[in-house]
Amino acid sequence: MQLLIVLCFFVVFGLLIVGLYNGLVRSRNAVKNAWSSIDVQLKRRHDLIPNVIEAVKGYAAHERQTLDAVITARQQATQSAAASKTGRRPKMPLPKLCVLSLPWPKHTPT
Repeated sequence: MQLLIVLCFFVVFGLLIVGLYNGLVRSRNAVKNAWSSIDVQLKRRHDLIPNVIEAVKGYAAHERQTLDAVITARQQATQSAAASKTGRRPKMPLPKLCVLSLPWPKHTPT
């Protein structure tokens, strides 16, 4: 009878040790999987950086062209204003420049 109790104790103790070990292995694998997912996301971001840089370069070129057109229009406007004082007819400064004015929504504090 005592042998059966000791044997049951060792079996239960062995099952507890195996269960604890499996839980630790499961946790270790979950941590490895989480870090792997983070690495994948970082690699994706790293691969997308050249696309973002190209988009910014394209937008900067567009902004440069717009700024040059505005500067030219401003110079022509100041020249035409000075020329109108002398009697010459002013030219249209920038036919491509369109201004759209929209009313701002009224916000009331709540």
